[in-house]
Amino acid sequence: MAVRSNVMARGVTVPGLLFCAALTLLAGCAQAPQRVAELPGWGEDRLSEALPAFIAGCRPPALPAPLCAEARALPPGDDAAARRFFETRFTLRAAGEGLMTGYYEPELRGSLTQPATADPAPLRGRPADLVEVDLGAFSTELRGKRVAGKVEGGRLVPYPDRAAIEAGGSPAPVLLWADDAADKFFLQIQGSGRVVLPDGSVRRLGYAAANGRAYVPIGRLLADRGEIPRAEVSMQSILAWLERAGPERARALMDENPSYVFFRERSARPEEGPVGSQGVPLTPLRSIAVDRAHIPLGRPVWIVAKHPVSGVPMRRLVLAQDTGGAIRGEARADLFWGWGSEAREAAGLMKERAEVFVLEPN
Repeated sequence: MAVRSNVMARGVTVPGLLFCAALTLLAGCAQAPQRVAELPGWGEDRLSEALPAFIAGCRPPALPAPLCAEARALPPGDDAAARRFFETRFTLRAAGEGLMTGYYEPELRGSLTQPATADPAPLRGRPADLVEVDLGAFSTELRGKRVAGKVEGGRLVPYPDRAAIEAGGSPAPVLLWADDAADKFFLQIQGSGRVVLPDGSVRRLGYAAANGRAYVPIGRLLADRGEIPRAEVSMQSILAWLERAGPERARALMDENPSYVFFRERSARPEEGPVGSQGVPLTPLRSIAVDRAHIPLGRPVWIVAKHPVSGVPMRRLVLAQDTGGAIRGEARADLFWGWGSEAREAAGLMKERAEVFVLEPN
Protein backbone atom coordinates (compact mmCIF):
# COMPACT_ATOMS: atom_id res chain seq x y z
CA MET A 1 0.00 0.00 0.00
CA ALA A 2 1.33 3.38 -0.90
CA VAL A 3 -0.02 5.93 1.48
CA ARG A 4 0.57 9.17 -0.26
CA SER A 5 -0.48 10.83 -3.06
CA ASN A 6 1.01 13.84 -4.58
CA VAL A 7 1.32 16.35 -1.77
CA MET A 8 -0.83 19.00 -3.36
CA ALA A 9 -3.66 16.64 -4.19
CA ARG A 10 -7.24 17.15 -3.09
CA GLY A 11 -9.76 14.45 -3.86
CA VAL A 12 -12.44 16.09 -6.02
CA THR A 13 -15.06 14.29 -8.05
CA VAL A 14 -17.83 15.74 -10.21
CA PRO A 15 -20.89 13.97 -11.58
CA GLY A 16 -20.45 11.57 -14.44
CA LEU A 17 -22.91 13.55 -16.54
CA LEU A 18 -20.04 15.88 -17.40
CA PHE A 19 -18.14 13.11 -19.23
CA CYS A 20 -18.35 14.43 -22.74
CA ALA A 21 -17.55 18.01 -21.81
CA ALA A 22 -14.08 16.85 -20.83
CA LEU A 23 -13.77 14.01 -23.30
CA THR A 24 -14.55 16.28 -26.21
CA LEU A 25 -11.28 18.06 -25.52
CA LEU A 26 -9.28 14.89 -24.93
CA ALA A 27 -10.89 12.42 -27.29
CA GLY A 28 -13.34 14.23 -29.52
CA CYS A 29 -16.33 12.17 -28.35
CA ALA A 30 -19.95 12.99 -29.10
CA GLN A 31 -21.44 11.01 -26.25
CA ALA A 32 -20.28 8.95 -23.30
CA PRO A 33 -19.17 5.42 -24.28
CA GLN A 34 -21.51 2.60 -23.37
CA ARG A 35 -19.30 -0.39 -24.21
CA VAL A 36 -15.65 -1.18 -23.64
CA ALA A 37 -14.93 -1.08 -27.37
CA GLU A 38 -16.28 2.51 -27.51
CA LEU A 39 -13.76 3.92 -25.05
CA PRO A 40 -11.80 6.87 -26.46
CA GLY A 41 -8.42 5.64 -27.68
CA TRP A 42 -9.29 2.00 -26.99
CA GLY A 43 -7.81 0.81 -30.27
CA GLU A 44 -4.50 2.62 -29.68
CA ASP A 45 -3.30 1.10 -26.41
CA ARG A 46 -0.94 -1.88 -26.33
CA LEU A 47 -3.26 -3.96 -24.19
CA SER A 48 -0.91 -6.94 -24.21
CA GLU A 49 1.49 -4.79 -22.16
CA ALA A 50 -1.19 -4.35 -19.50
CA LEU A 51 -2.04 -8.05 -19.40
CA PRO A 52 0.86 -9.19 -17.13
CA ALA A 53 -0.11 -6.59 -14.52
CA PHE A 54 -3.74 -7.68 -14.79
CA ILE A 55 -2.83 -11.35 -14.38
CA ALA A 56 -0.60 -10.59 -11.38
CA GLY A 57 -3.59 -9.25 -9.46
CA CYS A 58 -6.28 -11.48 -10.97
CA ARG A 59 -7.50 -13.81 -8.26
CA PRO A 60 -10.61 -14.46 -6.18
CA PRO A 61 -12.39 -12.77 -4.55
CA ALA A 62 -11.37 -9.71 -6.59
CA LEU A 63 -12.15 -11.48 -9.88
CA PRO A 64 -13.61 -14.90 -10.78
CA ALA A 65 -11.11 -17.77 -11.07
CA PRO A 66 -12.30 -18.84 -14.59
CA LEU A 67 -11.76 -15.29 -15.85
CA CYS A 68 -8.23 -15.27 -14.47
CA ALA A 69 -7.48 -18.67 -16.02
CA GLU A 70 -8.67 -17.39 -19.39
CA ALA A 71 -6.40 -14.34 -19.09
CA ARG A 72 -3.39 -16.51 -18.27
CA ALA A 73 -4.06 -18.61 -21.38
CA LEU A 74 -3.92 -15.61 -23.74
CA PRO A 75 -0.89 -15.54 -26.06
CA PRO A 76 1.77 -13.07 -24.81
CA GLY A 77 2.20 -9.95 -26.92
CA ASP A 78 -1.06 -10.43 -28.82
CA ASP A 79 -2.87 -7.09 -28.62
CA ALA A 80 -5.85 -8.32 -30.64
CA ALA A 81 -6.43 -11.28 -28.30
CA ALA A 82 -6.14 -9.07 -25.24
CA ARG A 83 -8.55 -6.56 -26.79
CA ARG A 84 -11.15 -9.25 -27.48
CA PHE A 85 -10.78 -10.56 -23.95
CA PHE A 86 -11.51 -7.21 -22.30
CA GLU A 87 -14.27 -6.32 -24.77
CA THR A 88 -16.18 -9.59 -24.29
CA ARG A 89 -15.56 -10.37 -20.63
CA PHE A 90 -16.18 -6.93 -19.10
CA THR A 91 -18.96 -4.36 -18.87
CA LEU A 92 -18.20 -0.66 -18.76
CA ARG A 93 -19.01 1.45 -15.70
CA ALA A 94 -18.32 5.17 -15.87
CA ALA A 95 -16.87 6.38 -12.56
CA GLY A 96 -16.86 10.04 -13.53
CA GLU A 97 -14.33 12.85 -13.75
CA GLY A 98 -11.83 13.32 -10.95
CA LEU A 99 -8.36 14.43 -10.02
CA MET A 100 -5.46 12.23 -11.09
CA THR A 101 -2.09 12.70 -9.43
CA GLY A 102 1.08 10.64 -9.72
CA TYR A 103 3.51 8.82 -7.49
CA TYR A 104 6.82 7.06 -7.92
CA GLU A 105 9.39 5.00 -6.02
CA PRO A 106 11.94 7.49 -4.67
CA GLU A 107 15.61 6.84 -4.11
CA LEU A 108 17.36 8.54 -1.22
CA ARG A 109 20.60 8.28 0.69
CA GLY A 110 20.79 6.91 4.19
CA SER A 111 22.76 4.87 6.71
CA LEU A 112 22.40 2.10 9.28
CA THR A 113 23.50 4.37 12.12
CA GLN A 114 22.38 7.82 13.15
CA PRO A 115 24.22 10.44 11.09
CA ALA A 116 25.99 13.33 12.76
CA THR A 117 23.52 15.93 11.49
CA ALA A 118 21.44 18.55 13.26
CA ASP A 119 18.20 17.06 11.93
CA PRO A 120 18.37 13.22 11.86
CA ALA A 121 15.57 11.47 10.00
CA PRO A 122 14.79 7.97 11.29
CA LEU A 123 12.88 5.58 9.06
CA ARG A 124 10.75 3.57 11.47
CA GLY A 125 9.23 0.13 11.37
CA ARG A 126 5.75 -0.82 12.53
CA PRO A 127 5.31 -0.25 16.29
CA ALA A 128 4.14 -3.14 18.45
CA ASP A 129 1.30 -1.10 19.98
CA LEU A 130 -0.32 -0.11 16.67
CA VAL A 131 -3.76 -1.66 16.07
CA GLU A 132 -5.43 -1.54 12.62
CA VAL A 133 -9.14 -2.21 12.29
CA ASP A 134 -11.12 -3.09 9.17
CA LEU A 135 -14.51 -1.55 9.97
CA GLY A 136 -16.13 -3.51 7.14
CA ALA A 137 -15.74 -6.64 9.26
CA PHE A 138 -18.23 -5.13 11.71
CA SER A 139 -20.74 -3.55 9.34
CA THR A 140 -21.39 -3.81 5.60
CA GLU A 141 -22.15 -0.08 5.64
CA LEU A 142 -18.52 0.52 6.61
CA ARG A 143 -17.01 -1.66 3.90
CA GLY A 144 -13.71 -0.18 2.71
CA LYS A 145 -13.29 1.94 5.87
CA ARG A 146 -10.33 1.41 8.18
CA VAL A 147 -9.01 3.01 11.35
CA ALA A 148 -5.80 2.67 13.35
CA GLY A 149 -4.95 3.41 16.94
CA LYS A 150 -3.70 1.85 20.15
CA VAL A 151 -5.37 0.32 23.18
CA GLU A 152 -5.46 2.27 26.43
CA GLY A 153 -7.56 1.12 29.35
CA GLY A 154 -9.41 -1.39 27.19
CA ARG A 155 -10.41 1.24 24.63
CA LEU A 156 -9.06 1.97 21.15
CA VAL A 157 -7.74 5.53 21.02
CA PRO A 158 -6.09 7.48 18.18
CA TYR A 159 -2.43 6.76 17.60
CA PRO A 160 0.03 9.64 18.18
CA ASP A 161 0.40 12.10 15.32
CA ARG A 162 3.55 12.84 13.33
CA ALA A 163 4.94 15.44 15.74
CA ALA A 164 4.45 13.14 18.74
CA ILE A 165 6.03 10.16 17.01
CA GLU A 166 9.03 12.22 15.93
CA ALA A 167 9.40 13.40 19.53
CA GLY A 168 9.68 9.79 20.71
CA GLY A 169 6.02 9.08 21.45
CA SER A 170 6.02 5.67 19.81
CA PRO A 171 7.97 2.44 20.35
CA ALA A 172 8.44 2.11 16.59
CA PRO A 173 11.90 0.64 15.89
CA VAL A 174 14.36 2.54 13.68
CA LEU A 175 15.18 0.54 10.54
CA LEU A 176 17.46 3.07 8.81
CA TRP A 177 18.40 6.72 8.94
CA ALA A 178 17.75 9.04 6.01
CA ASP A 179 20.29 11.75 5.28
CA ASP A 180 17.58 14.35 4.65
CA ALA A 181 14.32 14.97 6.53
CA ALA A 182 12.50 16.25 3.44
CA ASP A 183 13.49 13.14 1.47
CA LYS A 184 12.13 11.03 4.32
CA PHE A 185 8.87 12.99 4.28
CA PHE A 186 8.38 12.38 0.57
CA LEU A 187 9.32 8.73 1.00
CA GLN A 188 6.44 8.46 3.46
CA ILE A 189 4.11 10.17 1.01
CA GLN A 190 5.09 7.77 -1.77
CA GLY A 191 4.87 4.78 0.59
CA SER A 192 7.95 2.87 -0.58
CA GLY A 193 11.42 3.51 -1.91
CA ARG A 194 15.08 2.64 -2.22
CA VAL A 195 17.71 3.74 0.30
CA VAL A 196 21.32 3.86 -0.91
CA LEU A 197 23.81 3.22 1.91
CA PRO A 198 27.36 4.69 2.09
CA ASP A 199 28.89 1.45 0.73
CA GLY A 200 26.66 1.65 -2.36
CA SER A 201 24.32 -1.15 -1.32
CA VAL A 202 20.57 -0.60 -1.62
CA ARG A 203 17.84 -1.38 0.90
CA ARG A 204 14.25 -1.52 -0.31
CA LEU A 205 11.56 -0.22 2.03
CA GLY A 206 7.86 -0.93 1.63
CA TYR A 207 4.74 0.25 3.39
CA ALA A 208 4.07 -1.56 6.68
CA ALA A 209 1.36 0.52 8.36
CA ALA A 210 0.18 4.06 9.08
CA ASN A 211 -0.88 5.81 12.25
CA GLY A 212 -4.43 6.34 10.98
CA ARG A 213 -4.36 10.12 11.14
CA ALA A 214 -5.87 12.18 8.31
CA TYR A 215 -3.49 13.13 5.52
CA VAL A 216 -2.96 16.90 5.21
CA PRO A 217 -1.26 18.07 1.97
CA ILE A 218 1.46 20.56 2.91
CA GLY A 219 1.37 21.92 -0.63
CA ARG A 220 -2.17 23.09 0.04
CA LEU A 221 -1.05 24.75 3.28
CA LEU A 222 1.71 26.62 1.47
CA ALA A 223 -0.75 27.77 -1.20
CA ASP A 224 -3.32 28.88 1.39
CA ARG A 225 -0.63 30.96 3.08
CA GLY A 226 0.61 32.54 -0.12
CA GLU A 227 4.02 30.89 0.12
CA ILE A 228 3.65 29.24 -3.30
CA PRO A 229 1.17 30.27 -6.03
CA ARG A 230 -1.53 27.62 -6.11
CA ALA A 231 -1.01 26.90 -9.80
CA GLU A 232 2.69 26.28 -9.18
CA VAL A 233 2.35 23.80 -6.31
CA SER A 234 4.25 20.60 -7.12
CA MET A 235 6.63 18.24 -5.42
CA GLN A 236 9.50 20.20 -6.93
CA SER A 237 8.28 23.59 -5.67
CA ILE A 238 7.57 22.19 -2.20
CA LEU A 239 11.05 20.68 -1.94
CA ALA A 240 12.54 24.03 -2.95
CA TRP A 241 10.51 25.80 -0.24
CA LEU A 242 11.58 23.29 2.42
CA GLU A 243 15.24 23.83 1.51
CA ARG A 244 14.89 27.61 1.67
CA ALA A 245 12.99 27.49 4.94
CA GLY A 246 15.71 25.75 6.95
CA PRO A 247 15.36 22.71 9.26
CA GLU A 248 13.20 24.28 11.98
CA ARG A 249 10.53 25.83 9.73
CA ALA A 250 10.59 22.83 7.42
CA ARG A 251 9.97 20.39 10.26
CA ALA A 252 7.18 22.57 11.68
CA LEU A 253 5.42 22.50 8.32
CA MET A 254 5.86 18.76 7.84
CA ASP A 255 4.49 18.16 11.34
CA GLU A 256 1.24 19.84 10.26
CA ASN A 257 0.56 16.66 8.29
CA PRO A 258 -0.33 14.34 11.21
CA SER A 259 -0.24 11.21 9.03
CA TYR A 260 2.78 8.98 9.56
CA VAL A 261 3.89 5.91 7.59
CA PHE A 262 5.89 3.02 9.01
CA PHE A 263 8.06 0.81 6.80
CA ARG A 264 9.33 -2.72 6.49
CA GLU A 265 12.38 -3.94 4.67
CA ARG A 266 11.64 -6.08 1.64
CA SER A 267 13.63 -7.94 -0.95
CA ALA A 268 12.90 -7.24 -4.59
CA ARG A 269 14.61 -7.42 -7.95
CA PRO A 270 15.94 -4.06 -9.19
CA GLU A 271 13.52 -4.10 -12.14
CA GLU A 272 10.53 -4.84 -9.90
CA GLY A 273 8.27 -2.14 -8.52
CA PRO A 274 7.13 -1.80 -4.91
CA VAL A 275 4.28 -3.93 -3.62
CA GLY A 276 0.91 -2.16 -3.54
CA SER A 277 -2.13 -2.71 -1.34
CA GLN A 278 -3.24 -5.68 -3.42
CA GLY A 279 -0.02 -7.49 -2.55
CA VAL A 280 1.51 -7.49 -6.04
CA PRO A 281 4.40 -5.43 -7.45
CA LEU A 282 3.28 -2.19 -9.07
CA THR A 283 3.86 -1.77 -12.81
CA PRO A 284 4.94 1.65 -14.13
CA LEU A 285 2.11 3.41 -15.98
CA ARG A 286 -0.15 0.35 -15.52
CA SER A 287 -0.90 0.50 -11.79
CA ILE A 288 -3.03 3.08 -10.02
CA ALA A 289 -4.09 3.77 -6.46
CA VAL A 290 -7.84 4.12 -5.95
CA ASP A 291 -10.42 4.50 -3.24
CA ARG A 292 -11.44 0.88 -2.77
CA ALA A 293 -14.75 1.98 -1.30
CA HIS A 294 -15.64 2.80 -4.92
CA ILE A 295 -13.28 0.71 -7.08
CA PRO A 296 -12.35 -2.79 -5.89
CA LEU A 297 -8.68 -3.72 -6.05
CA GLY A 298 -7.82 -5.80 -9.08
CA ARG A 299 -10.27 -4.07 -11.42
CA PRO A 300 -9.13 -2.93 -14.87
CA VAL A 301 -9.64 0.83 -15.25
CA TRP A 302 -9.51 2.99 -18.37
CA ILE A 303 -8.16 6.51 -17.87
CA VAL A 304 -8.39 9.53 -20.14
CA ALA A 305 -6.01 12.31 -19.11
CA LYS A 306 -2.94 14.07 -20.44
CA HIS A 307 0.79 13.71 -19.81
CA PRO A 308 1.90 16.24 -17.17
CA VAL A 309 5.15 17.04 -18.98
CA SER A 310 4.42 16.73 -22.71
CA GLY A 311 0.69 17.46 -22.57
CA VAL A 312 -0.11 14.63 -25.02
CA PRO A 313 -3.27 12.57 -24.36
CA MET A 314 -2.95 9.59 -22.04
CA ARG A 315 -5.58 6.96 -22.82
CA ARG A 316 -4.66 3.58 -21.42
CA LEU A 317 -5.70 0.54 -19.45
CA VAL A 318 -4.46 0.51 -15.87
CA LEU A 319 -5.12 -1.74 -12.88
CA ALA A 320 -6.46 -0.78 -9.45
CA GLN A 321 -3.66 -2.27 -7.35
CA ASP A 322 -2.99 0.25 -4.62
CA THR A 323 -4.59 2.72 -2.21
CA GLY A 324 -3.47 6.01 -0.69
CA GLY A 325 -4.23 8.25 2.25
CA ALA A 326 -5.26 11.14 -0.04
CA ILE A 327 -7.13 8.99 -2.55
CA ARG A 328 -10.77 9.50 -1.74
CA GLY A 329 -13.69 9.60 -4.14
CA GLU A 330 -15.26 7.60 -6.93
CA ALA A 331 -13.01 8.93 -9.70
CA ARG A 332 -9.95 9.93 -7.67
CA ALA A 333 -6.80 8.11 -8.82
CA ASP A 334 -3.03 8.14 -8.46
CA LEU A 335 -0.89 6.83 -11.33
CA PHE A 336 2.33 4.95 -10.55
CA TRP A 337 5.15 6.22 -12.78
CA GLY A 338 7.94 3.88 -11.71
CA TRP A 339 11.36 5.05 -10.48
CA GLY A 340 14.21 7.25 -11.66
CA SER A 341 14.46 10.93 -12.56
CA GLU A 342 11.82 10.90 -15.33
CA ALA A 343 9.30 9.18 -13.09
CA ARG A 344 10.05 11.64 -10.30
CA GLU A 345 9.50 14.62 -12.59
CA ALA A 346 6.24 13.36 -14.08
CA ALA A 347 4.81 12.19 -10.76
CA GLY A 348 5.69 15.46 -9.07
CA LEU A 349 3.97 17.52 -11.75
CA MET A 350 0.90 15.38 -12.36
CA LYS A 351 -2.28 17.10 -11.22
CA GLU A 352 -4.71 16.47 -14.07
CA ARG A 353 -8.44 16.15 -14.54
CA ALA A 354 -9.16 12.66 -15.79
CA GLU A 355 -12.08 10.54 -16.90
CA VAL A 356 -12.22 7.18 -15.18
CA PHE A 357 -14.04 4.11 -16.46
CA VAL A 358 -14.14 0.82 -14.54
CA LEU A 359 -14.29 -2.52 -16.36
CA GLU A 360 -16.56 -4.79 -14.34
CA PRO A 361 -16.52 -8.56 -15.01
CA ASN A 362 -19.65 -9.82 -16.73
